[in-house]
Amino acid sequence: MTTQLRTFDLTDEERALLPTDEEVQFYAEHGWYLSKKLFTDEEIDTLVAASEAYYAGHRDRTLPAHPPRLAYWTPEKGAVQRHNDYVHYEDDAIGAILRKPLVGAVAARLAEAEEIRVFQSTLIYKQPRPDDVTNIVPWHFDKHYWSTSTSERMLTAFIPFHDCTEEMGTITMVDGSHLWKEIGDNDTTNRHFADRDRSELDQMLEDNAAFNNVEVKKVPMEIPKGHMSFHHCKTYHGSGANVSDRPRRAISLHLQDGANAYRDFHTSDGGQVNYNHDFIVRKTAAGTPDYADPEFCPVLWKS
Repeated sequence: MTTQLRTFDLTDEERALLPTDEEVQFYAEHGWYLSKKLFTDEEIDTLVAASEAYYAGHRDRTLPAHPPRLAYWTPEKGAVQRHNDYVHYEDDAIGAILRKPLVGAVAARLAEAEEIRVFQSTLIYKQPRPDDVTNIVPWHFDKHYWSTSTSERMLTAFIPFHDCTEEMGTITMVDGSHLWKEIGDNDTTNRHFADRDRSELDQMLEDNAAFNNVEVKKVPMEIPKGHMSFHHCKTYHGSGANVSDRPRRAISLHLQDGANAYRDFHTSDGGQVNYNHDFIVRKTAAGTPDYADPEFCPVLWKS
């Protein structure tokens, strides 16, 4: 994928879609934000068509390696919830829409950052099968899986391809949980939720709420087509089963501020923690993974 110098300008109409000062304060207090309409219907329809072509095998390029923790659905895995990482890299039509400067500008306002880069993107397809356990995403927060990142301001945009309701298993936030202090006696939290028992994660949420003397307040995001939710990297979230009659299609777009960089991280037993980028991105002069590699982590916004 070739990279080009970009200008980051917004139209007057786009500037009107940025979070207000009051909304930025709301995000700081609650850990989530429901955007205005940032994508046109035509852009969303392009995402749907491109995702169907992707599932049918289309790739503009493929990853140079498949890291051990890569989420990568292929047809032989069957009718389970589909997750495909690095879709912004492998598919040009999808990547071009995700790199819309307006999305980065909104994230920059919320994170109070001058620069926003892509960290990861995951194409998601949740089957309309309420009995399928793969449709349930248990409570977690993203920073647990980004232990090798220095930033505490990273955030995620959840982008459905249609009106997304609680019936469809929309993303649900635990209000204000990004401000909680963790109990901190268990460094296995960097293990992905797919590798852990759901009841254990449910209990972890309750235990951390009790530790902070707060009640768990769950807020399902009702997201109209073209809108998206944003959440802080330490906001607990999850999603329920899709009990509607059609699939829930979305992209989870993980974003990093310009100051984010790789850090060496080990668990208490000395084990090395790695993120998928560590096997793919270029190296810095110091020989560490470069989370600013424009090939995989392009800049969305720079003020």
